[in-house]
Amino acid sequence: MNGALVPLVGTAPTNYNFVSGDYDRETGLVGDGSTKYLDSNRNNNDDPQDSNHNAVYATDRGTTAGMRIIGGNTAVYGTGDNVIGSGSNNVFVRQRNSAANASLGIVTNNSLLGASRSASASYIARISNTSTSISQSSQSPSSADVRIFGGGSGGEAIQAPFNGRLAFYSIGEALDLAALDTRMSALITAIGAAIP
Repeated sequence: MNGALVPLVGTAPTNYNFVSGDYDRETGLVGDGSTKYLDSNRNNNDDPQDSNHNAVYATDRGTTAGMRIIGGNTAVYGTGDNVIGSGSNNVFVRQRNSAANASLGIVTNNSLLGASRSASASYIARISNTSTSISQSSQSPSSADVRIFGGGSGGEAIQAPFNGRLAFYSIGEALDLAALDTRMSALITAIGAAIP
């Protein structure tokens, strides 16, 4: 499992409570919806206000409403938050803002979930092979490490932990989510074909 936490670039995440049984080399890590999460050790404000993305590749979308899949926030829905979460019947996102969540469609298993901001007035969200432009002005990003499998920051308890399974996450400056989706889908398919 430790090899799965070696980053392609940047600082390695800190593992909170995942054990080897939580890892599958084909489908990734599974959360427990309670205590397991990763601290990316990358601050939400490491990237410019109007150039940032968060993305994950979910191989199992989880079963509980109101979960945070990835988030960099100092308070629940605070100023300048980044959040990708799963509601009872939709996915919700925020990208560098504290306005109301943008609710999107139901995510399927084996899907990229992402949000990328490259402008002050709007950002792009992507789920289940579909991109949507969200008109929300950016705010100065909150100063908190981005967590995967939950939200919150610093010494506080994990917020709304995720009980699905993730094979990949990415945090950084703005990028083309459709292109990332194409590449990640091809990679996940190739990994599945290579594992007996």
